[in-house]
Amino acid sequence: MWPAPLHDFPLGQWIADARRSHARGNMDQDRILQLEKLGMIWSHYDVAWEQGLTAARAWAAENGHLLAPHNATHQGIKVGTWLKNQRAATRRALELEQRQTEGLPVQSWSGALPAERREQLEDIDPAWCPAWPVAWQRCFHLVRHHLNTGATLPTTPGNVVHQGEDLGHWVRTQCLQWDKLSGVQQWMCEHVLGITPASENEKPKPRTSQADKWALHLTAAQQFYEREGHLQVPRKHVETITTSGRSDGDGENQEQRDVQLKLGAWIGNQRSRAATLTPERIEQLTTIAMRWT
Repeated sequence: MWPAPLHDFPLGQWIADARRSHARGNMDQDRILQLEKLGMIWSHYDVAWEQGLTAARAWAAENGHLLAPHNATHQGIKVGTWLKNQRAATRRALELEQRQTEGLPVQSWSGALPAERREQLEDIDPAWCPAWPVAWQRCFHLVRHHLNTGATLPTTPGNVVHQGEDLGHWVRTQCLQWDKLSGVQQWMCEHVLGITPASENEKPKPRTSQADKWALHLTAAQQFYEREGHLQVPRKHVETITTSGRSDGDGENQEQRDVQLKLGAWIGNQRSRAATLTPERIEQLTTIAMRWT
């Protein structure tokens, strides 16, 4: 039982007043020590930071880096989300520092991560806040670690998977999408990992667009009409057309090729979808005696 004089004591207000007094520097040192012995928390923000930092440090010790996916946790603390928030705060701090360097006004530093806290995270992993997606940097780190064990560069999807990342798929993606990487990323891939861009022969053929497919089938329909004098195409009929050679940019024509198209099924589909066809496409088919009913 609390002594009677302490019943209904406004403890919450008293604690809040003590925090304000401490923040202003008006509290005696002996009182500070007395409250800290009782477990006084002067700043919930500071406590949350230390908890997050401790969890991040432990997660990095287990995984070898601080590039945690967004759903990563450590002992119940959402490390991935916490790091995502710190990266956002870091980018804001860097933007504001850049404004100061350029002599531009800075209205508020709210939401910016202080330099000393950024240094604490950099001490754990210097690459914790890359200029590109964290997932890319995580895979880069894992491939580098894989190579450091004496293994060869993984290039086949599904063969090497670390920490849930398909390293072969990632390497192949960098080869095929080389032009989408920044200059720094290209340098890192080539000089650190030994990845080089895919040649034109290694790149998959581009998919035919819906517009191109329509044009091919229309050509087949026109060919059928010119030969037969009508467009009453049997449902299972397959029409073969020869594509014309196109310039490859060096003044030379590409080789012609034969393409087989299921013209009968296509004509039936256009008839059933007449309500959704554009007026232009309806006119193109009507011109070659398309029967809509």
